[in-house]
Amino acid sequence: MSASTMRSVEYEDIQGLMRFGYGKLTEACFLLLRIKDPAAARAWLAGAPVANAAACERAPETAMQIAFTSEGLRALGVAEDIVQGFSPEFIAGMNGDPSRARRLGDLGPNAPAEWAWGGAPQRLPHVLVMLYAMPHRLQPWQDDVCAALAAGFDRIGCLATSDMKGFEPFGFADGISEPMLDWKRTREARDQELPTYTNLSCLGEFLLGYPNEYGEYTDRPLLDAERDPQAMLARAEDDAGKADLGRNGSYLIVRTLRQDVGRFWRFLDAQAGGDAARRVQLAQAMVGRTMDGAPLVDFADKRIDGEDELRNTFTYDKDPSGLRCPFGAHIRRSNPRNADLPPGDEGFISWARRTLGFDADALARDLIASTRFHRVLRRGREYGKAMSMSEALGGAAEGEDTGLHFICLGANIARQFEFVQGAWLAGIRFDGARDESDPLIATHLPRPDGTRTDAFSMPMASGPDERIAGLPQFVTVRGGAYFFLPGLRALRYLSKVQP
Repeated sequence: MSASTMRSVEYEDIQGLMRFGYGKLTEACFLLLRIKDPAAARAWLAGAPVANAAACERAPETAMQIAFTSEGLRALGVAEDIVQGFSPEFIAGMNGDPSRARRLGDLGPNAPAEWAWGGAPQRLPHVLVMLYAMPHRLQPWQDDVCAALAAGFDRIGCLATSDMKGFEPFGFADGISEPMLDWKRTREARDQELPTYTNLSCLGEFLLGYPNEYGEYTDRPLLDAERDPQAMLARAEDDAGKADLGRNGSYLIVRTLRQDVGRFWRFLDAQAGGDAARRVQLAQAMVGRTMDGAPLVDFADKRIDGEDELRNTFTYDKDPSGLRCPFGAHIRRSNPRNADLPPGDEGFISWARRTLGFDADALARDLIASTRFHRVLRRGREYGKAMSMSEALGGAAEGEDTGLHFICLGANIARQFEFVQGAWLAGIRFDGARDESDPLIATHLPRPDGTRTDAFSMPMASGPDERIAGLPQFVTVRGGAYFFLPGLRALRYLSKVQP
């Protein structure tokens, strides 16, 4: 699409979670609802005070966001042909079939049948209402919201959260690496080869109704004009005659991940022979960052735009052998920071050698799909009790339900979340690794053919890799679902649908 036909971003039509994350609203809870009275549910949705992404002078004291599963859209009264306009992954759901469970690593203790929510049909929410608030504001507001919801919805769960001051339960700084969205739409969205890694992503990678990194518009429900007689919906950029139900919306992925903090630190303590410094060193190698968030590779020594930006401005080009940050480290798996081609000299000859496979070094470094097609925007929240190292090692963590509500946004569930989770995290062939899955979040269960997946390797400058075997499972999935987070016009349209 040419610059002359592109529209400016309609912040007032986008739910604010996409732009802000609400980090300053340190209290939060997520209500899991099922629709019991569609008319009453639609009436509440029509007036729900959903926060948008428009900038304001003062930070709000509360913020509400609303999302739907595909079953929720049906329960609301949305026509089946409209539901079928969404992606197959969203329609099927996170627990839709055994093949998806296998790809995502939802096996054994992670199996949907074991989940506290989202696994069994009666535990699958129709609607997710996300409440964020300043300190001491959440509970009274939550009570008021729940009272207003009672006529139209049954509450099947409430996901509580904790404020761990920027650290996840294992004790590492979190939320550092996020893609930058091209809100100003200055980057040309077309299918073109990018020779270097960039953290700037086309808006269509995260918002429906905008072109993505391929220069294409992700499939979403486009309605004939007569199905929107009051013109409540925006018209599609790529088809001006259609009403765009997806415009300014996104897919929201939620997974509750229980973290066994005690098992994590006691296992590493045993591997380190009780040496405290070595214990932390092994943990940092598994994560790929120091506990305060600094990457293990060399990174920019020039402050760019704050501490998090400083800690996010690096690639792995200077660590091709994984000597500083092991290939299997969690942050390297989840965001390889590579470009469309392996690094090399400028010029046509170098490009041709790398593209056609005549450069042996380039071939060895061309084992991972280009990062820019597989980014997700994370908006997770911790839950449970934060624990000190001494508490974790001393057994105080036993029985504690502590972890992370993993939350991310993306316009393509299969190419973004499912690819990262299945190919890069649960997969055992990442970047040439042999029979290893992610050291932090994988199940480490043997494959059906007996292949073990419970090792973690750390390359050495001389000699064989240092290899830790027998990794137990540190993180267990306790629930999950795929949601559609609509734009505000789409939300009002959905509140008016008639069965």
